[in-house]
Amino acid sequence: MARKKTEVEHTKHDEKRFNIPTNEMRGFVKEAENTPYNVMYERDPSLDPQLVWTGKSNEDLNVPAVLIYIQEKIHPRALIEDLLKEDKQEQAELFADFNGLDKADFEKNVDFYSHEDDRMPHWSNRMILGDSLLVMNSLAEKEGLRGKAQMIYVDPPYGIKFGSNWQISTRRRDVKDGKVEDIAREPEVIRAFRDTWEKGIHSYLAYLRDRFMASRDLLNETGNIFVQISDENVHLVRSLLDEVFGAGNFVSQINFRSMTALGASGMANVYDYVLWYAKNIKMYKYRPLYVERKIGDEKEFGFVAEEDGKYQRIKLDDLNHTDIPLIRRLFRRSELRSSGYTPSCTYPFQYDGKTFTPTAGKSWRTHSVGMANLIAAHRILVLGQTPYYRQYFMDFPAMNMENSWTDTAAGYSEAKKYVVQTSERVILRCLLMTTDPGDLVIDPTCGSGTTAYVAEQWGRRWVTVDTSRVALALARTRLMASRYPFYLLADSSEGVKKESELMNQVPPIYVTRNDIRKGFVYQRIPHVTLKSIANNSEITEGMTREQIDAAIARHAEQELLYDKPYEDRSKIRVSGPFTVESLSPHRMLSTDDTRPTSERDGAQNADDQFVPLVIENLLSAGIQNTKKNERLKFEALHAHPGTWIHATGSFTDSNGTEKRVAVSIGSEHASVTPKQLQEAAKEAVQGISFDILVICGYAFDPHVGEESKKYGDLVVLPAKMNEDLRMGKALKKSANANLFMVFGEPDIDIRKTKDGQIEVEVKGVDVYDPNTGEIRSDTPDEIACWFIDTDYNEESFFVRHAYFLGADDPYKRLKQALRAEIDEEAWASLYSAVSRPFPESKSGKIAIKVINHYGDEILKVYDV
Repeated sequence: MARKKTEVEHTKHDEKRFNIPTNEMRGFVKEAENTPYNVMYERDPSLDPQLVWTGKSNEDLNVPAVLIYIQEKIHPRALIEDLLKEDKQEQAELFADFNGLDKADFEKNVDFYSHEDDRMPHWSNRMILGDSLLVMNSLAEKEGLRGKAQMIYVDPPYGIKFGSNWQISTRRRDVKDGKVEDIAREPEVIRAFRDTWEKGIHSYLAYLRDRFMASRDLLNETGNIFVQISDENVHLVRSLLDEVFGAGNFVSQINFRSMTALGASGMANVYDYVLWYAKNIKMYKYRPLYVERKIGDEKEFGFVAEEDGKYQRIKLDDLNHTDIPLIRRLFRRSELRSSGYTPSCTYPFQYDGKTFTPTAGKSWRTHSVGMANLIAAHRILVLGQTPYYRQYFMDFPAMNMENSWTDTAAGYSEAKKYVVQTSERVILRCLLMTTDPGDLVIDPTCGSGTTAYVAEQWGRRWVTVDTSRVALALARTRLMASRYPFYLLADSSEGVKKESELMNQVPPIYVTRNDIRKGFVYQRIPHVTLKSIANNSEITEGMTREQIDAAIARHAEQELLYDKPYEDRSKIRVSGPFTVESLSPHRMLSTDDTRPTSERDGAQNADDQFVPLVIENLLSAGIQNTKKNERLKFEALHAHPGTWIHATGSFTDSNGTEKRVAVSIGSEHASVTPKQLQEAAKEAVQGISFDILVICGYAFDPHVGEESKKYGDLVVLPAKMNEDLRMGKALKKSANANLFMVFGEPDIDIRKTKDGQIEVEVKGVDVYDPNTGEIRSDTPDEIACWFIDTDYNEESFFVRHAYFLGADDPYKRLKQALRAEIDEEAWASLYSAVSRPFPESKSGKIAIKVINHYGDEILKVYDV
């Protein structure tokens, strides 16, 4: 019999999001929106006891509200559809409906930040490159997400070594200080955070406090924040959270076994911690999770009921754990008296020839009818002169999850993709306890994207942020290639049928909408309580023991297992649509007044502090390309009073030839534009001629690469600045830190196939060698992945083709799930430097984005 086709689905959310500009449409942003302004977060030093540290300020926090721009639109399901044997038409339809806005109405498409419903696009999850404080502030202030987040998970640097400088690459986790080793091709675990603040814990606490304040602003009144931290600073961070959220909003301190022991000698420190605070402890959302109750966990279950209602004592150590009939008769005593006083529950009752009355000021836990039910059900136990309630082990063979988790260490979780990757199990439990499907989850410390991955699997909306391009490169690949179980939606025809089956009811007749916000159909476990027996109207005198037990079972409460929804195994699910975004690409000068006071030491003003800071670090760190021993080390570098040239210097190549260098520096929140490159190049070739022009920037306009080739003998090197430079003077300077990195231009060949389709090949990367002063072609090994928009409309970059040259088969699990449906040849091309052939572009243009192992990107546009 032919195997049934496996359906591929994704989660759809009915919510909308503000329409924000793509990088391509930045010119259509209204001046009022484009002009940054400060948002103030008030501090109240009169609240809870507070920590004091060097440089701490009690002034209100002021943060500039900057724009966030979309760089990529990714629809993983559309990519999968292109790899299947069936008709590829659905891929185009998925991209066409990405936003849900009328493409013909250009005015609506460029009406950014509108509150009108018909001008807001469909919800898509978000992966944002940038400083988390600026991003969270913009989400709250400019995009209407203030008070909308249900959960925020923060996994900051633990602060273990404040003096270390760790390198960044997707290929290795065990990168050593000052080294870039080219030994592997897989995007592996990496060193991706740096605790490089010269003021140590003082800088760390200021950094965290500001971000906790921004997080609190994003949470709704039922929301929760979780902060993961090690034992080194858990006491300080807890005090900091008391200060920001209020000690009264503390919920729990969870300790979980970490994947590796952190202790070097003496007693091994094998636990990390999660601090859990509510926005409002009186309103916070909580969904209980349960674990299996094990025989022996609770020694109180030391009684065994006999058939005649009597009992005998038993030692649990002697109990045969496989003797199910015996375990079913295992019980413990529980108080029958209430902790308070209720007049209707104060009465005498008779049992086994004795009369019992509650002590003065107390009452029973149920009314007289309920007590009769308990007696009929053989649920009364008398010890001495005191009656108790019999609570059987099997009444509820589960227990509420406690705050010590031992099953989160290595061996329980998937292999790490990232050196500071959190166990999925830790984040999952936090998410399931405090959110429902459709809720918004924010992670300002993306890392490898574990929070986004877990949120996607469980139907939550997500926004994740990181300053590391490598982190986002790994997270992007992980989300694009992930497969998830297809959980039965409560608001689906299949879900309604399953729910009715579980409740032993006739399915109701109504139109289902597959609304994720109505949750999944969950497995459940019966919970027999004193109350459910006492209020059971089926129990009457004269019933047999079996009849009473059956009546008790029918009326038992049902506890939902939020971590065990029912699956439809005929379907699989991939990630829903998401965007990759970054902070404003526009030039914006930041003054001391627009920076948080706590970070004022690191304020970066393009006219005052920023340029000297960059020059100072450029002189000490030099410029690294992608090769281990190829670093441009300046012998001298001095500030230059030019318009576009900010510094001049020199270095000597391997031939002993001195090379003169001009440096142009982009501003803090700016992408370097072709205009800046043009003007800097003009200035560099006038008067004293320079050999090399270095353009430093946090990000570059997609067209800078093409512009850099137009200046003859002048070698133009775009140098990406590491986001660590945003720490300003607090950044520890090191000659081995890769603060400035040159990523070579990709060597791309575009050709027509015999049938008239287009084929693209990435042949390698042009790399500048500062030792020889030459530009040479390198292999594609430096490329982690590359994407094609096969029909680039100059409005948005859609990832229509994706290729992973450095990946260790990220789509392996998805391929195994689809099996017969895949096109083997198309699937094999996922790991190729040569694209699958595709039809000519309707727009006449294609765009190609190439990403290296350091997360650096180059976008090139071609007419075809």
